[in-house]
Amino acid sequence: MLNDKTILVTGGTGSFGKKFIKTILERYEPKKVIVYSRDELKQFEMQESATFKPSDEKIRYFIGDVRDLERLKRAMEDVDIVIHTAALKQVPAAEYNPFEAVKTNVIGGQNVIDAAMATSSVRKVIALSTDKAAAPINLYGATKLTSDKLFIAANNYKGKRNIKFSVVRYGNVMGSRGSVIPFFINKSKDGILPITDGRMTRFNITLQQGVDFVISCLEKMWGGELFVPKIPSYKIIDLAKAIDHNCKLEIVGIRPGEKIHEEMITETDSINTIEFENYFVILPTIFRELWDKEKFRKESNGTAGNYCEFGFKYNSGTNKHFLSVEELKALVKTI
Repeated sequence: MLNDKTILVTGGTGSFGKKFIKTILERYEPKKVIVYSRDELKQFEMQESATFKPSDEKIRYFIGDVRDLERLKRAMEDVDIVIHTAALKQVPAAEYNPFEAVKTNVIGGQNVIDAAMATSSVRKVIALSTDKAAAPINLYGATKLTSDKLFIAANNYKGKRNIKFSVVRYGNVMGSRGSVIPFFINKSKDGILPITDGRMTRFNITLQQGVDFVISCLEKMWGGELFVPKIPSYKIIDLAKAIDHNCKLEIVGIRPGEKIHEEMITETDSINTIEFENYFVILPTIFRELWDKEKFRKESNGTAGNYCEFGFKYNSGTNKHFLSVEELKALVKTI
């Protein structure tokens, strides 16, 4: 699917972008990979790294911001596939700088859609979402929910263009920049780990699992789906023990915009959700205009899925699979 294709990754110098590019260069023979991001230093460091330097002939580095529609149009010339990962992701930063988050996550998302529509070569676009977009209580989650809606709705007005838009939503990426694990590891040097709330749980996915899931969704997508992987949860207290069981735990209180438990599928979403063996799909509410819902359930995965019962929700606190302290220790060692 990715052989001889030109792939553009917005936010390509981020944790996911680099892992995704590394993976497809190892597994496939893409024609070209375009790194689209606004930080020249990160692009320079990526170019000079031992990981990407051997593939210089296939990688193009494009300085640009998703807020700049014309620049996106130029970058997408002759591109086949777009992976949209660029976003302002830090919850406190978005709360303090609200319209900056709107400009990048909402207006930037619409710019990606418009640029892809304006470029005749683009066939598939996948946008990355977050568990914070389900029933959001903070601005970051609200902007990502809006972005999700924009990408799903794009399928409804693409006209005769041969292009598909889908969304992938998952939980916290283990070890990504700014996430809790690097924060805890750094704080453990002081012998104290700050815990916002002892009841807190989170979904967990490794960077490689996230990349693999996006690649699998690229293969399956019909256009209009919101894909959600089945992944484990962990208790924040157990994570602290896995980092360093000798550290003192200090309860500091929940930060603005933070939840005790995260959701990826709300009870309301369950009405339009189909469960497959390893993932869920939240169907577009406009599915009648896009494709046949029952045909999708039976044929999109090779094995038929099941409609979720009303009242179902996919919540990190009620998840069937929780990581143990020992499992968390093993995963932390791989970061």
